[in-house]
Amino acid sequence: MTISPTLRDQLRTLIATPSVSCTDATMDQGNEAVIHHLAAWAEDLGFRCEIMPVAPGKANLIATLGEGPGGLVFSGHTDTVPWDPAKWRSDPFTLTERDDRLYGLGTSDMKGFFPLAFAAAADAVAQVRAGQTLAAPLIILATCDEETSMAGARALVSAGRPKARFAVIGEPTSLKPLRLQKGVMMERIVIEGRSGHSSDPSLGRSALDAMHAVIGELVAYRRELAEAHRNPLFTVPVPTLNLGCIHGGDNPNRICARCELQYDLRPLPGMDMDGLRADIRRRLRPLAERHEVEIRNESLFSGTAAMETPADSPLVRAVEQLTGHAAGAAAFGTEGPYFRELGMDAVIFGPGDIDTAHQPDEYVALAALQPAVDTLRELVRRFCLRP
Repeated sequence: MTISPTLRDQLRTLIATPSVSCTDATMDQGNEAVIHHLAAWAEDLGFRCEIMPVAPGKANLIATLGEGPGGLVFSGHTDTVPWDPAKWRSDPFTLTERDDRLYGLGTSDMKGFFPLAFAAAADAVAQVRAGQTLAAPLIILATCDEETSMAGARALVSAGRPKARFAVIGEPTSLKPLRLQKGVMMERIVIEGRSGHSSDPSLGRSALDAMHAVIGELVAYRRELAEAHRNPLFTVPVPTLNLGCIHGGDNPNRICARCELQYDLRPLPGMDMDGLRADIRRRLRPLAERHEVEIRNESLFSGTAAMETPADSPLVRAVEQLTGHAAGAAAFGTEGPYFRELGMDAVIFGPGDIDTAHQPDEYVALAALQPAVDTLRELVRRFCLRP
């Protein structure tokens, strides 16, 4: 399948511009070069562009066509995850076509969405150039650090912008709309005991012994959450709690004085994260007293809430009609909850398969590009061109 030279050139440029975000500072990169490419293309089309600094080398872009309240947002993140060069068959920063696919880091997740969004804006651009007014503005939004801290989305919420009615988040969904996603909390439990010679347990307070009890309590809590909360729209229909990593002690003949467990908890829509944290702290308090240790539950970051856009939202109904698929639930995290916090109905929809994201030889199928543009263009017609 052929695609327009402009779309291909834009995608080639974006893929060739590294913008890895990573919790490891030695691998972390900025995204400003990507933002400046997008802003230049948007300005050529007549969008008003605002670059919003977020951190050194990191920025968001708000590109707006038209005036007035309401409007439609096409949103994507500009960062990618790190890559393993030894496992790629081609250069991850060179757009490579083979087997009717376009390969490159970010083709699917999710730099590839931006050229599609610009192509879908063609009718709105033509109307503005003809001196006509859009019924509602079209906004193309690009964010930083979605893959790590959600700093870009958080900055938008803090600024209360953009103001719009609807948002399409172009994550890879195999062109099937999603209107729900689980939240995510990443927490750690730190236990401070007292060291001592292992020959006499009374000489210390074992943080490892206390952690054994803590893990048992978390596993029991996980079972209770699964029994109390269920949503069949999700592939995994219950909240999950994963014990991710544990570190403690320094020698087999010393009583362990400190132990740390990191875990994540993924709540369903309607579950309150602060309430979950309070539950866990309440359950850990008796264990601290029993083992005579200090136990702290701390957040590694503030967490991302779950998202649910109503099934009767005009945006949900429109995307369902255009794709022929009922809107489902995402098993992965997106910036959707932040758009809901800003007052928008949000749908996750884009080409590519989430199973190829974060993997060597990431790709997007050529056959998926034009259907994606067609769907996005019709959304522009419905929500930006028509009264």
